Amino acid sequence: MRKTIAGAPLWVWIAFHIGVFIALGIDLFSSKRRGRELSMRAALQRTVIWVLVSLGFNALVWRIKGPHHGLDFLTGYLIEYSLSMDNIFVFVLIFAHFRVPPLAQRRVLVWGIIGALIMRGTMILCGIALVERFHFVLYLFGALLLITAARMLFKKHAARDLTEGWLLRTCRRVLPITRDYYDEHFHVRLDGRWMFTPLALAMIVIETTDLIFAIDSIPAVLAITRDQFVAYTSNICAILGLRSLYFLLAGLMDRFIYLRTGLAFVLAFVGLKMIIADLLPLPRSLSLGIIVLILGITIGISMLKTQPRIADEGQK
Repeated sequence: MRKTIAGAPLWVWIAFHIGVFIALGIDLFSSKRRGRELSMRAALQRTVIWVLVSLGFNALVWRIKGPHHGLDFLTGYLIEYSLSMDNIFVFVLIFAHFRVPPLAQRRVLVWGIIGALIMRGTMILCGIALVERFHFVLYLFGALLLITAARMLFKKHAARDLTEGWLLRTCRRVLPITRDYYDEHFHVRLDGRWMFTPLALAMIVIETTDLIFAIDSIPAVLAITRDQFVAYTSNICAILGLRSLYFLLAGLMDRFIYLRTGLAFVLAFVGLKMIIADLLPLPRSLSLGIIVLILGITIGISMLKTQPRIADEGQK
């Protein structure tokens, strides 16, 4: 008899985490071996590989748990992957604020992803347990998504608040910090004393940002599914490709001018879907189609809107 844990056979959980650790190990080893910044071409290749691996795992979920869970995985993955693009724009602002060297950015991103995996996994499992025990929490999560959507529409990124907030002021007062960077090290020993580098401060802000984004995005995946395995794995698959996606999109920030607007509408739709689910449940395929349509339209309009400007800059 196969042992089942949180909606999936034990061997699937084990195989999934082994695959995650292997993928992270290969990514970390290859980036360290390259010794240089990831090129746009290499970033595109790795991004495509991550997406194909995630879709392949989606096919496995479809086969093991059925079409409904397969659609839920795909929808959750799409939402979280789209939100990851918004995370990337914040990361660019943080790295620019701290003037993090390009080669040091990759290490911060890898450890940031590891931290995000731990935080997201814990919050998803706790969130589902909370919803199963107290059903009214769903309405609170739906309201939180609506608030998040409104904030995305009417407020700029909060990266400046993080880089100038009380957390970093406290760190600078309490921790011994060097003025300069030392390769990719988070701490160094100077004059017999261990000191943190500015890279450690950037790492603290990145992890804090991950936590804030997790609080906003976890309700989104819970609006799609309350199956622990589907919610967890779709979220993790979206995060795993974040490093290569960063190097692919970092130089294209100005092209996605309406992305946050599209994400705001997606979160508003998901929040409303969560609130009215008991009265008016929407088919899974319809929800997925609406999300794809919103993102496709906003990204398409963004690219068309910025194309003339890019062409003019190229002529200059």
